Amino acid sequence: MTTSEHTGPARLGMIAADSWRFGLIALIAFLTLVDLFATQAILPSLVIKFGVSRATMGFAVNASTFGMAVAGIAVALFGRGIDRRNGIWISLAVLAIPTTLLSLTDSIVIFALLRVVQGLCMSTAFTLTMAYLAEHFSARQTTGALAAYVTGNVASNFFGRLMSAAVADTCGISTNFLTFAALNLVGAALVWLTLQKTSAMMRADARREPSRAAWKSPLMNVELRACFTIGFLILFVFIGTFTYVNFQLVAAPLSLSPMALGLVYFVFLPSMLTTPLAGRVAAGLGPRIGIGATLALAILGLLLLLTSSLPVVLSGMALVAIGTFLAQAIATGHVSRTASRDRAAASGIYLASYYAGGLAGSFVIGQVYDRIGWTACVTVLAAVLACAIAVARVLQTPRT
Repeated sequence: MTTSEHTGPARLGMIAADSWRFGLIALIAFLTLVDLFATQAILPSLVIKFGVSRATMGFAVNASTFGMAVAGIAVALFGRGIDRRNGIWISLAVLAIPTTLLSLTDSIVIFALLRVVQGLCMSTAFTLTMAYLAEHFSARQTTGALAAYVTGNVASNFFGRLMSAAVADTCGISTNFLTFAALNLVGAALVWLTLQKTSAMMRADARREPSRAAWKSPLMNVELRACFTIGFLILFVFIGTFTYVNFQLVAAPLSLSPMALGLVYFVFLPSMLTTPLAGRVAAGLGPRIGIGATLALAILGLLLLLTSSLPVVLSGMALVAIGTFLAQAIATGHVSRTASRDRAAASGIYLASYYAGGLAGSFVIGQVYDRIGWTACVTVLAAVLACAIAVARVLQTPRT
């Protein structure tokens, strides 16, 4: 038998294994983050239920990003001794508790606090999964794994919003949250069954310096600081856009129904196809140009949101999603490659910055929207992305 006859099946086996790994990681990401943005799809209905302003409801829904930021820092400081697999599945199992309680509350304060607790659980699982991927795969495999994880994040935005709108419209808001609690438990079971049990991470790092000092090294790195800032600005724009564009879509002249509002989020479908290409974009253009080009695309999308034509607005939403998700994937990959050690700390700080940006975007754009209007919101969002492009100028293409 010739060498090619041996290598052919072996190569097919490797491709199949990579495809299985990609799909599994994307599914875990989906089930980890599906609660994060799904509630945005029913914002107008929640405003009516709780009887509060749009800015107040938007801030309460996105309070989960505060929990995400806090947990990201906590894992960065204290996460070295946590068994990755156990930490991930337990976080997802516990996540089902606040998700269930959301179906029972009529208090906006309790609602916001439960969203914070959801964020704590999701971010812990998210950060530990990113550390797990960096620790268990080669550099080449890690890039693909992180792209898979971001792709699952995109899918959670798409299917989560669509599912939330459909369930809430047909069965009510309470049933909607119970449905997502069930998905949390499915995610916990999937991690338990599929991820390899691991020991506490990276003993080489642990013997050199105490865990509480692990965050100092990433913050001393200029490129990592730039990535942290870029992450903050990306989610500022993403949350600010996709929280308050809902109110534009249900208002005249577009006047969409709650179910139609859910269908609008098919705009995330192109992102599911483009986000896996982030590694190629970064390899071909480098992180500086790659992030600059993708965020420029998002700025173009923002400008299209100022029109009163539904097809044009939907095209703009799709461009914002494609641009921000690609930029996030490139920045996430650059953090993983640049942080040669203390990857859990670097990932935790990046996620903390990223989700702090989401909370800031929710608050700032909510105030601008209620006080000045949508055009001013788009202007602020475009300016923020321009700042992110400027910050990306310090990034260098890593040596191979």
